[in-house]
Amino acid sequence: MINIHSVNGYMTLLSWRLGNILQLATQSFCKRFVDFKVDPCGRLRDQMEMAARTVPANIAEGSSRHQTSYETELRLLDVARASVSELEGDYINWLMRHGTTMWHTNDPRYVEVRNYQLQDAPMLTQDYLAEISEYTIAEYARFATLLRTDDSIHSACAIVVLCERVKQLLTAQINKRLTDFKEEGGFTENMTQERLATLKDKAATEGAPCCPKCGAPMQQRTIKKGTRQGEQFWGCTNYPKCDGTRRI
Repeated sequence: MINIHSVNGYMTLLSWRLGNILQLATQSFCKRFVDFKVDPCGRLRDQMEMAARTVPANIAEGSSRHQTSYETELRLLDVARASVSELEGDYINWLMRHGTTMWHTNDPRYVEVRNYQLQDAPMLTQDYLAEISEYTIAEYARFATLLRTDDSIHSACAIVVLCERVKQLLTAQINKRLTDFKEEGGFTENMTQERLATLKDKAATEGAPCCPKCGAPMQQRTIKKGTRQGEQFWGCTNYPKCDGTRRI
């Protein structure tokens, strides 16, 4: 099975799989109900389909950046979550313009869509593109009995419930990444720590003086601004935590 943090590992994420179901459901909804009479300029349809597309696209891109940039991953996951909220708003507006409201959370129809479970993600091999496509088509066909009806109101309500599920998954995913970042640090931060550790080791082995403030090895630095620009001095390798200096 492909590792969850590898380039294609996002395909096993439930948020991405449900995001694809959401995109397919939105494309079907727009094709069936958002016609020229409802949307003569085509803007609403474009907006809804683009918001739906953005969800799995940003989950995929963000998760693919997991190993190199927590910041980028979190930003893209947040964009995906915002896109779900935008799409959900369009469906809520559809209901209101037809003089009706969203199902209540204790409505049996709401509960049925909320509790509907996808099959487990397939064991991906070298044929992962074919495998994940087959899986998604099959799962959408199963889910479509709840999402695709001849009644636009029922379909809109069902897709709103799906939006809520995807938002909850993305929120949990973002919170997990934030916790990981606090405990492990990001790629940039870890690279900086590695570089500082290397500089300290190099300074210690090359006989650099110790910092007068904290006792850590020092390294040669160059003044970049002011009247003494270009002059060199000894600076603490613990900078910016420590600003100890010595003249050379």
